Amino acid sequence: MVDTKIAGTITELVTHDIRFPTSRDAHGSDAMNRDPDYSAAYVILETDRGDGITGHGLTFTIGRGTEIVAAAVNALKPLVIGRAIAEFTDAPGAFWKLLTGDSQLRWLGPEKGVIHMATAAVVNALWDLWAKIVGKPLWKLLSDLSPAQIVELVDWRYLTDVLTPEAATRALDALVPTRSARERAIRASGYPAYTTSVGWLGYSDETLRLRCRDAIASGFDAFKMKVGHDVDDDERRAAIIRQEIGPDRALMFDANQRWDVHQAIEWTRRLARYGPRWIEEPTSPDDVLGHAAIARAVEPWGIGVATGEHCPNRVVFKQLMQARAMAFCQLDFCRLGGVNEVVAVQLLAAHFNIPVCPHAGGVGLCEYAPHASVFDYVAVTGSLGNRTVEYVDHLHEHFVHPCVIRDGRYLVPLSPGTNITIKHASLTAHAYPEGSVWRSIRP
Repeated sequence: MVDTKIAGTITELVTHDIRFPTSRDAHGSDAMNRDPDYSAAYVILETDRGDGITGHGLTFTIGRGTEIVAAAVNALKPLVIGRAIAEFTDAPGAFWKLLTGDSQLRWLGPEKGVIHMATAAVVNALWDLWAKIVGKPLWKLLSDLSPAQIVELVDWRYLTDVLTPEAATRALDALVPTRSARERAIRASGYPAYTTSVGWLGYSDETLRLRCRDAIASGFDAFKMKVGHDVDDDERRAAIIRQEIGPDRALMFDANQRWDVHQAIEWTRRLARYGPRWIEEPTSPDDVLGHAAIARAVEPWGIGVATGEHCPNRVVFKQLMQARAMAFCQLDFCRLGGVNEVVAVQLLAAHFNIPVCPHAGGVGLCEYAPHASVFDYVAVTGSLGNRTVEYVDHLHEHFVHPCVIRDGRYLVPLSPGTNITIKHASLTAHAYPEGSVWRSIRP
């Protein structure tokens, strides 16, 4: 059971613009984003409880524009400050509708773009606060909710033509008797991960080889490479990685929205000889029918389409699933409207039997993502089949409770909250533009 009668009132919402100069070493570089500085609009919720517990949330960005997301977070403050914590914990779905339904702010989306990313930071901070107060990691808090409580989290508007609350409740009910057994199993085994840290576009051939060897030594059996800048170079780099990892380990390609539809099909045809499991974000993330056309074309080659990291809301995910335009669902904790909408997409994916493989990396996404996947396994699908979570080995040292990888698998998070709390010294040093890190490199 979960305690929803939480005492206290939210008294303040503090926003930080924090940035890490990752572009200096080409970390995170891909065909569309050549020089990312991994960044975040970071939120802290303060209360009058007197126990010192604060709620932390963030939205991942890649540098310029983080100040815009922070401004959008501040626009949401009047909807949160002064409200009892129990308003959220008693009915988190209703509270989510309050945040996304403001009759003027909603115009800026609706439910997409900067205002929705800002909503994610606030919503995820609320969940972090609740989980810390009851002393549970987020995945455990979610998994201990009843099917009716899980269904209440979701804004069902625009979804009921494919999945109703009643049908979702029945599917969740069927898994309740076996939740405990799966929880014990996943705690013992960890959750399967794959690494993107071997294949950033800006890495030299020597770096590619060294990172592949290091990842294999660390127990990884699945690897992702960035593609889309030059097809001949992509083939050459793919050959290097396939040579290093051998024929039996999984290899995935990520185009980061680089191609037109016909170009995506032809480029993937050139790369098919290297045996990829999926081609990721092959075209515009908004082009549902384009993704469907690509999916039909690459399916005979044994390749699936993976997408979702830039999918803005549950409605577009619904269409991608209806159109059979994705084989792997890569939801993002910060692109969607936070935990509530993540759960909505998970329920849709379970209905369509599409494995959820969350987008991670960046700042904090590897801390967030395992919570979604463990909850998915314990309470939503009961399956690990074809499911994996992205891992990138950057910036974890800045978190109080960073994610832990062992033998190529995420260990199940055990600390209360979402594991997203950043160390005070890191917040101070990386504050933009006046933090010590940025003062030291300013021209």
